[in-house]
Amino acid sequence: MKSTQLSVLAVVATMALSLMTVLVVDAHAEGTDADASSAAVSKQELKAQKKAESKARRAKKNAELSQLQKNGYNPAGNQTNYPQNLQNAQQKAAGQKPSNAPAVAP
Repeated sequence: MKSTQLSVLAVVATMALSLMTVLVVDAHAEGTDADASSAAVSKQELKAQKKAESKARRAKKNAELSQLQKNGYNPAGNQTNYPQNLQNAQQKAAGQKPSNAPAVAP
């Protein structure tokens, strides 16, 4: 008896979920059918904007890493004193005297 009730409940829940999914998809389709050609242009513009932002972020990170490397940080070197090495390079880059002597990586 209980397994039959659970089965019926599962079927009803599945049907309700399916109905809600269909309604949401239909509502979304109505909104996107309005102007498909401008949406394609918008997608292209959005993609180009994201690509430009990504390039700018990458260039900024590469410049920061280069500056740290010029001030003694070696990301590929011995990392036994990792946080202190990085902090010393950051302080040097900022024009401050490092609080501890930089650890030398082999």
